[in-house]
Amino acid sequence: MTSPNASVAPQAPMDADTSRLFAQVAFNHLLGLQREFAQDGVARLTLAARPELCNNFLVVHGGVLMSMMDSAMSSAALSASGFQKAVVTIDMTTSFHQPARGHLTAHATCQGGGKSVCFCEARVEDEQGAVVARAMGTFRYVRV
Repeated sequence: MTSPNASVAPQAPMDADTSRLFAQVAFNHLLGLQREFAQDGVARLTLAARPELCNNFLVVHGGVLMSMMDSAMSSAALSASGFQKAVVTIDMTTSFHQPARGHLTAHATCQGGGKSVCFCEARVEDEQGAVVARAMGTFRYVRV
């Protein structure tokens, strides 16, 4: 028996389209993230580093890189569902390889999953193509 105060997730209409969710996230705009594409479980985002995104060492803050990879992986997961579902992050593991500066590109791919979860990987590269950070994430599909 369900409690009268229990929250029930809304069900998506049959014509759900989550392809515009990225553009609706104000935080993406605040960071200056640009989604170049998201298709068939693959996504690419870009970011131009600027002083307000840097830490005390004058390199891009690790939290910015994590947000960038989270958004890239969620875009890849959304595209893997054909933009028929939304996703929420369950888990994310990140490693930082070197300081990040300049124009950054996040590449993300879906590595598997099923009807309810999607496993993704991402990396951020600098202008020279050097990997500055990597992440693995688990995303739960939810109805919008």
